[in-house]
Amino acid sequence: MTVTSMPQTSPPPAESEQQPVEDVILGVDTHKDVHVAAVITVLGAFLAHQEFPATAAGYRQLLSWARSFGVLRRVGVECPGSYGAALARFLSRENVQVGEVNQPDRATRRKCGKTDVVDAEAAARAVLSGRADVTPKTGEGPAADMRVLRLAKGSAIKARTQAKNQLKAVLLGIDPELRESLSRLSNSALIAQCAELPSSGSAAVFTLRLLARRIQQLTAEVKELTRRVDQAVRAGHSQLLDIIGVGPDSAAALLIAAGDNPERLASEASFAALCGVSPVEQSFGKTRRRRLNRGGNRQANAALYRIVVTRIRRDARTCAYVEQRTTQGMSKREIIRCLKRYVAREIYRQIHPATTSVAASSAT
Repeated sequence: MTVTSMPQTSPPPAESEQQPVEDVILGVDTHKDVHVAAVITVLGAFLAHQEFPATAAGYRQLLSWARSFGVLRRVGVECPGSYGAALARFLSRENVQVGEVNQPDRATRRKCGKTDVVDAEAAARAVLSGRADVTPKTGEGPAADMRVLRLAKGSAIKARTQAKNQLKAVLLGIDPELRESLSRLSNSALIAQCAELPSSGSAAVFTLRLLARRIQQLTAEVKELTRRVDQAVRAGHSQLLDIIGVGPDSAAALLIAAGDNPERLASEASFAALCGVSPVEQSFGKTRRRRLNRGGNRQANAALYRIVVTRIRRDARTCAYVEQRTTQGMSKREIIRCLKRYVAREIYRQIHPATTSVAASSAT
């Protein structure tokens, strides 16, 4: 009698076995008090949208809500340099790749309307299509500190200039004898003399005293802010000051443009475009030419201009280049544009971590 064994069958898969979770993309339209978020799939299907407060707790709720739809690896944020700066920093700390999203095209807005949900979805689709491929600045570090210091310095200089103009306007209507005694003085002596005027005089005299003391206070603020900017530049990138024509203020403007994460700039050409010194292709029909780049960071562009002007006056090599280009028929404006491009390349090599490390290793 033979015994036949029963065939072994594998048990059915457990129903609790989890299915693979798909990736999702988040888009955020940022505002001062609230942020509107929208989630889409990697195939472009719209999933949901929701509004969150622009607070630390709201950021955590937004991230938890977005991750409930799938694996979140990429996000597009509008205005990561202003309203969306804190959110972009929070998402970066949570290992989410943040992309900077420009405002939607006006033609698209005219067709589809303008709502926060539409803008949030457009931000997510910009990441999906690859248009939002720019890594925003971290907003933390020496460059961010220099930005707020230069912001305060610029406002103090503007207020001081306004106060000086007002003081001279008031000076025209005061007593002729006092006006004649003050008009012969230099600006610094005039301000010092007006600051010592009695407060019990006429309204014009009191105003002169008040404006002069305001100018003195603003001058002290400008000096302190200048000292702090200089200190910040020397502490982090003192090698920039060794470049001909580069002073603390120009170095600070260029460092602010690059940000505290200059590795986001893929090449020196991208840094030149960021500073607005890369020519823009403009071709139509049989015409092939390049026009001036009017975009980019204009403060960094102005810093490069100041560096070039200083070199034209004091650097022998730059003077020889200007003479050579002039004989070739180039105008002074065209020569300055070329020099600004060369200076941008030189600055990039000093602030980019990869090129800086390569230069240091080759020197050793």
